[in-house]
Amino acid sequence: MIDLDLVNFENARYERKFVISDLKLQEIEHIIKFHPAMFSEIFYKRRVNNLYLDSIDRQNYRDNMEGGPKRLKVRIRWYGNLFGFIEKPVLELKMKYNEVGVKKSFLLIPFKLDKNFSKKILQEVFKKSNIPKQVLEILQSLNFSLLNSYKRRYFVSMDKKNRITLDNDLVFFEIKDKMNLFKYKIENKKDIILELKYDKKNDDEISKITQYFPFRLTKSSKYVSGIDLLSM
Repeated sequence: MIDLDLVNFENARYERKFVISDLKLQEIEHIIKFHPAMFSEIFYKRRVNNLYLDSIDRQNYRDNMEGGPKRLKVRIRWYGNLFGFIEKPVLELKMKYNEVGVKKSFLLIPFKLDKNFSKKILQEVFKKSNIPKQVLEILQSLNFSLLNSYKRRYFVSMDKKNRITLDNDLVFFEIKDKMNLFKYKIENKKDIILELKYDKKNDDEISKITQYFPFRLTKSSKYVSGIDLLSM
């Protein structure tokens, strides 16, 4: 695995998460848009899809669940339709040291996610994509772990220092290394996840943002919660 002690966290950022289950989506949007920091919506609402990879003993899952100081997530992310032809998949290595994190991204060649998709096919995708040798060696030892999908909206403060993402309509699928029909899934329509994202250098000012949120900071991971829900 990657030695996180060698990763440069100088330009890392914080991601503060709030899992909200007692407010409607429209109510949360109202709180964001009328915040004194004057958040405005950017980009456009879209569906985010992730295929997580982990070791056979789910080391990354256990590290994230236990809240250890050094944590890694390996996933493939794409937008739009969950199944079918994936035109612009991106491999992401998300590395965290305590509360700050960095992300390394690598564009992959297109592939098709259907009942014929397998670990063997994905390994060929990796080989044909422009991925460093060190990362390729890590990927060879990983298996499919979780498939998830959710709707996301994006906001930014007027001074551009703080970003918010708002996720809802979460769906989690069990996925094996081959022969998947994707019939076993769990939907989470109740929870809405707000993530506040900002550079490490701005951490001293963040209370000016969070003091106007009528909900509590939560330790949350979609990867961990997805594995837990599917294991029930």
